[in-house]
Amino acid sequence: MAIWKQDTDLARINGWAGNTMLEALGIEVTAVGEDWLRGTMPVDHRTHQPYGLLHGGASVALAETLGSTAAMLTLDPALEAAVGLEINANHIRGVRSGIVTGTARALHLGRSTQVWEIRIENEVGQLVCMSRITMAVIDATKAAR
Repeated sequence: MAIWKQDTDLARINGWAGNTMLEALGIEVTAVGEDWLRGTMPVDHRTHQPYGLLHGGASVALAETLGSTAAMLTLDPALEAAVGLEINANHIRGVRSGIVTGTARALHLGRSTQVWEIRIENEVGQLVCMSRITMAVIDATKAAR
């Protein structure tokens, strides 16, 4: 059974990226399953650190994008909003070019918090980064708009 309470149309979700860091980094949500959300990010001049490798901060940006988007999709936006409390990341493998793919899966969907795990892989499926984000579920009227 799907965990989503909102429409998961990819065009709608990707439409939220206009004029944001997501657009600047080339982050795109590419697939939605019953209980997971997947997206990609290019590894190029926009996401490199000075030594030509994927910047750890870019990996975290992809992870936070997927985890917070997924969290939001599990909520009724008229009543609730999800805001980040904490994110961490372990950078496992360097990447110089291509595309990385992240998949967010819920570890905990509670009334006041959610915890999501985001696995980022390179083009051959090798683990690049493992991240976890904790989201607070708050009253929608208290969320910054």
